[in-house]
Formats: sequence, C-alpha cells, structure tokens
Amino acid sequence: MSVTVRVPAKVNVQLAVGGARPDGFHDLANVFLAVGLYDEVTVTPADRLRVTCSGPDAGQVPLDRTNLAARAALILAERYGRDPAVHLHIDKDIPVAGGMAGGSADGAGALLACDTLWGTGASREELLAICAELGSDVPFSLVGGAALGTGRGERLTALETGSVFHWVFAMAGRGLSTPAVFREFDRLAESAGRSIPAPVASAGLLTALAKGDPDALAATVSNDLEPAALSLFPELADTLAAGRAAGALAALVSGSGPTTAFLVRDAASATKVADALLASGTCRTARTASGPAEGARVLAG
Repeated sequence: MSVTVRVPAKVNVQLAVGGARPDGFHDLANVFLAVGLYDEVTVTPADRLRVTCSGPDAGQVPLDRTNLAARAALILAERYGRDPAVHLHIDKDIPVAGGMAGGSADGAGALLACDTLWGTGASREELLAICAELGSDVPFSLVGGAALGTGRGERLTALETGSVFHWVFAMAGRGLSTPAVFREFDRLAESAGRSIPAPVASAGLLTALAKGDPDALAATVSNDLEPAALSLFPELADTLAAGRAAGALAALVSGSGPTTAFLVRDAASATKVADALLASGTCRTARTASGPAEGARVLAG
C-alpha cells in the first residue's frame, strides 16, 4: 500500500518582520496565500527510511534525514511508536530554495501521508503541533487557503478571500538561503541605525483579500525581507522591473526569495506577463498559478 499527498506552494502577500528574538527567530505578521503549484509526496512501506525526488531541480533536494519529509516521518513514528521504515518519494514542482515553501510543503505532505499510512489517529491539532516543530511555514502548508501567521509564522488564523487571485512566479537562476536573508535583514537594520517595529498585518490588505479586489491587494502587498533579498541578489530588481513593465499590478520578492511574484488581473494577463518575463531574459523560467489553493490532501491510499 502507498499513500500520495498533494501539497501547495505559497506566496506571502504580506511579510512583516520584527526584530530578532532571543531564540534567533523573528516575530512575523505573515499573510499566506496557497497557490496552485504542487509537490506530491508518496509514502510506501520499505525496509528502511529513504527519500527520493524527481522533477525540476530535484538534484538540489537533500535526500538524507535533514529533508523535512524525512524529519516528519521520524517525529510521527517516534510519537506513535512506529518503525519509520518507509520510502518517501517527492515529485517536485514547487521551486527549490525559492521562497515558496517547497521544503515545508514536503514536510507537511509526508506527515499527512505517514499519518494516513500508519492510521495513527492523530488529531489535526497534533499534526499542526508537529508541523510547527518542523518549521515556521509547515503548518500553513498543511492547512492551505489563506491565513495570517503570527509568532514565527506558525500560529495561524484563517482568512477570508472573496475571489481567486492570479499570479505569475519568475524563478531565478540560483537559490537564496532563508537564514542568510534574515541575517541580511538584521544587518541592514543595524547599519541604518533604525529600530524594528512589532509586525502588524495590514488592515487594508486583509480587506482587499476578503473583497477579492486585485487592485486593492496590489496597493497593499509588501515584504520586509525584499531589501535584504535584493542586497544579496541585486539582479532580482531587473526581474521585478520587467514584470511591472509587462503590466503586473504588483511585483515583490516571494518570502525570502529569490522567486519573484507578480499579481495580475486575470488568467490572460498572467500568460502575457509570464511570456514577457521569459522574453526579458531576467529569469530562468516563469509559471502562472492562482490562489487560494487547498492545503495538503490525500490523493490515493
């Protein structure tokens, strides 16, 4: 028997970042929107725990126990007295190291797949607690839709969305390390001698999401990590400019980058902007997707 779970990518329509905490994390006001780019995680009984991966950029995915999918299987097995002898196969379509929570998605997908395979009977709250242990973005990968993440992003409040929002995502030629981007965020703040305010979700942005108004959303999207990502990867500014020139309503770095996200009015506009981004030569590839998308879901088992 095997179980396959499909799990979505995310875009941060707002990422407000507070100062560094004593534990090294940052308090966030993180408005997540799940979008229709998916990884699929299949778990099958095996003689030992192993991880394989296929799809774009699969060669960049760690296949040892540092992979969040492997960690999810190990934690769940320990909690419920199971032998973590499973083969985890990740069919990857979410960009690797791209600021779209691909690794987090794999962790959430593996957790739900193993839970289903083993029949642990874990509650949703237990699964979310394990997700939070795995990483700040993992709980949202399980839940999907739209949500405000507070704390380090792991405490979720579901948000209303009044319509489907259309996006284009431009993938860069190399990755960015999330810890490195946060370190650069801290360095830039310190060098500027500015204090970092407590992160707060934008009331206007939440209203725009609830109304399904792409123009109002475009006027309120923001990412406090964008200056740090641009400092480490200045070429991203050219990609952002190309998307704006092609008619995107808004352009921003997705999460810690280096994927750039472009909000557009409709599916036809998404195709136009994606084609223009590819023609600009400022990105490796461009993908269209819409959201909100549902969270981790069992496809077969």
